[in-house]
Amino acid sequence: MCGICGVVSMEGASVDISTVRAMNSTMTHRGPDSSGDVLFDVAGLAMRRLAIIDLVTGQQPLTSEDGQVTVVCNGEIYNHAELRQLLTGAGHQFRTSSDCEVIVHAYEQYGEQFVTMLNGMFGLAIWDSRRRRLIIARDRVGIKPLYYTVFDGSFYFASEAKSFLAVPGFPRQLDLESLNYFLTYDYVPTPRSIFRGVNKLRPGHLLVVEDGEISDRTYWKFSFEEKEPVKPAAIPALAEQLWDTLRSAVKLETISDVPLGVFLSGGIDSSAVAAAMVEVSNTPVNTFSIGFDEPSFDESAYARRVASYLGTHHEEMILEPRMLWELIPKVGSFMDEPFSDASIIPTHLLSSFTRQNVTVALGGDGGDELFAGYSTIQAHRLARYYRMVPRAIRNSVISPLVNAMPSSTRNMSLDFKLKRFIRGIDRPIAERHQLWLGGYSPAEKRDLIRPELSLDTSERATFDILDEHLSLCRDYDELSQVLYFDMKMYLEGDILVKVDRASMACSLEVRVPLLNNLMLDFAQSLPIDMKLHGLTRKFLLRKAVENRIPDDIIKRPKKGFGIPIAKWFRSELRGYC
Repeated sequence: MCGICGVVSMEGASVDISTVRAMNSTMTHRGPDSSGDVLFDVAGLAMRRLAIIDLVTGQQPLTSEDGQVTVVCNGEIYNHAELRQLLTGAGHQFRTSSDCEVIVHAYEQYGEQFVTMLNGMFGLAIWDSRRRRLIIARDRVGIKPLYYTVFDGSFYFASEAKSFLAVPGFPRQLDLESLNYFLTYDYVPTPRSIFRGVNKLRPGHLLVVEDGEISDRTYWKFSFEEKEPVKPAAIPALAEQLWDTLRSAVKLETISDVPLGVFLSGGIDSSAVAAAMVEVSNTPVNTFSIGFDEPSFDESAYARRVASYLGTHHEEMILEPRMLWELIPKVGSFMDEPFSDASIIPTHLLSSFTRQNVTVALGGDGGDELFAGYSTIQAHRLARYYRMVPRAIRNSVISPLVNAMPSSTRNMSLDFKLKRFIRGIDRPIAERHQLWLGGYSPAEKRDLIRPELSLDTSERATFDILDEHLSLCRDYDELSQVLYFDMKMYLEGDILVKVDRASMACSLEVRVPLLNNLMLDFAQSLPIDMKLHGLTRKFLLRKAVENRIPDDIIKRPKKGFGIPIAKWFRSELRGYC
């Protein structure tokens, strides 16, 4: 795990290695163990390393036998042992035990197709000296970040946007269109960033810089197209297949030369990952959780219940309001962009707490998106029936009654759910889904933005990015479209950003086995009814973990990883606010 950056002149000019090193120094937190860089006249690459695999000889950049191909990689390649055997059989010679060295030889052997063979989380860059060609690539779902920009005749890339600010003369300009998106989505959606001229590489894409030209290519796509229904008699066997797939994914992702642990919230996803790790591990499993003094937000008792059931070595800490107050000034320093998910604060504290004991932690992220775990997908199914009620009754009776309900500071309170539900009920599926998730509507932004900004807050300018995604999954049923939106928008733009930044700020690597290639392929093979069965979310995953985690954990309602911010702002943090 590390941070990477680099530059290539698109005009054939020489590159200044001091600029590359300055960019690299902004990401010391991502890799405190060592740094490395290399210069090729018209190109330069650099990296910061957090040593996980091959602690002695795994230093980057890594090169081919003849020195013509060089790679830097932020992430882990989980199937590196299998690829190493394949490539050794093809005549390639390895000089290290690093998982990332397989990238060099896979590129030599297969060209641009190398990336389709990688099972891992990564943002990587390859410099091909023969062709004077740069390739950057990002993993299938965007677990690891990768930014790029063109400035003053050169192409720059980095794991974090702040690296570009170390380039002499780089303009620090706000992108107003991205600001418009942020106010609705609570993050800046890919491929944009808050900086004008800076983009994020899309997940499942690689980008080639050659002969002064830039080409962006897709190497992997989601597919939630309609599948054949599963017969009831086949469900138990399919559930076992899911469990075997998760076990295999966890086993791959526990390969490490440093201590590992598990983020355990007490929900189904993290509990499933912990249970699988207990099954595949030869040593006791360490689990970590965080709790709150507000009961409706606190899940620590559930985490303790699972830990006791599985026999893990469990550690927990309680987040108090003063910790939030102390951390707020720090959060902005490692975010790079505006971000409105307050759970980044407990995620960072959990990461920092976990880092005191281990260097790598497995998390349960991705289960909600793959297996229909959010309450919004239930709401979309219920919306079909609610919209049968005459609109006049909805507008004149139901909506006024719901809006008159007093606001509660409890987590996922009934008034919160009902107010969100009626807020977007008459919208098309994509817009309705986003308005349920949160953020400002176009009308609310018009009341918020000063006229002199000349910011286009129209419906078109707000939701056009959803239309782009909808065009790629228009033939799916509505509920599968919702899962597609969650994968391409909320998971990549919010959840994975939160985990990456919060953990890397304290030099902890977090792996997400539910988003391993094995799990992605399996989840895509399932019909929607195996995910949302009636109103039962994560139907098949619940079946798969029966008798493997406590029954009350399987049946308990989802809470989500929120913090009691509303309560604290009205009490302990009122003066600070």
